Amino acid sequence: MRMNRLGNSDLVVSAVGAGTWAMGGDFFGAIDDKKCIDSLCASLDHGVNLIDTAPIYGKGHSETLVGQAIKGRRDKVVLCTKVGLLFDDPKGRQGKCLQPDSIEYEIEQSLRRLGTDYIDLYQIHWPDVNTPIEETMEALLRIQKAGKVRYLGVSNFDVPLLERTLRCGAIVSTQPQYSLLDREIEADVLPFCREHNIGVLSYGSLGAGILTGKFKEPPKPEAGDKRANFYPFFSEPFWSKTQELLKTLRAIAEEHGKPVTHVSINWVSQQKGMTCALTGSKNVDQAIMNAAAGDWDLSAEELARIDAAYDRIFRE
Repeated sequence: MRMNRLGNSDLVVSAVGAGTWAMGGDFFGAIDDKKCIDSLCASLDHGVNLIDTAPIYGKGHSETLVGQAIKGRRDKVVLCTKVGLLFDDPKGRQGKCLQPDSIEYEIEQSLRRLGTDYIDLYQIHWPDVNTPIEETMEALLRIQKAGKVRYLGVSNFDVPLLERTLRCGAIVSTQPQYSLLDREIEADVLPFCREHNIGVLSYGSLGAGILTGKFKEPPKPEAGDKRANFYPFFSEPFWSKTQELLKTLRAIAEEHGKPVTHVSINWVSQQKGMTCALTGSKNVDQAIMNAAAGDWDLSAEELARIDAAYDRIFRE
């Protein structure tokens, strides 16, 4: 497994990380709790050391499963969770909220569900336009000083907000959506992070699964599967263009005797400035396959082939 330092922290993390959005059971369809726990254990057994979750995933359910999976091996895990999307606030607030009293409540709930007394990376999940980032960071720095979190990060921030946040205190990472099908951060966020030594964790690294190459036709969502509401890749024109791009990914995969999933993950994880490509799994086989992507690299020529295919299909 390739390993990278996370920004200017002392955390060394696997190039492939375990994302747990699907384990909430309320967005990517139904889950089996035991299979999810087993998949996280398999990820750790095969070189992954970073697990990323959030309270909002299944209204605490994902954090609870993560807590069960890391029991007895907490010291081997770089544990990441988030703050700022409410569902059980004592004051009845819902959605995006980064008010200090809310943060103080959320950190205690996350620690309880995760079964730990500290979190390695505590990330703002989404910006809250109603709360100045200065107030939010003051609260986060306070709980960091108390030893409840080791490092602070953000997610879904643009460059101006990253700049404001850095003026308030140290953050070591950001977590944007990034994949071969969503390259928006290449214009500004990724260069900014390289310049300021901010780690980058990508979510949606496999384009909600479409970049695995497993879908031969647009899937009909099962009950509880809402991914098509968030990701546009299963609708035209993305669908047809992606199928064309997959021909190049499939050819490279076959040359290595590897799954298409590996090519898609490695393209993300090998981009300059990237620290960790987060990937989701619901079972052991998926977890092992995702982790194994970190055991080999695409060549510079292969990366160029993929980019050329992307430019031809999506930009011409």
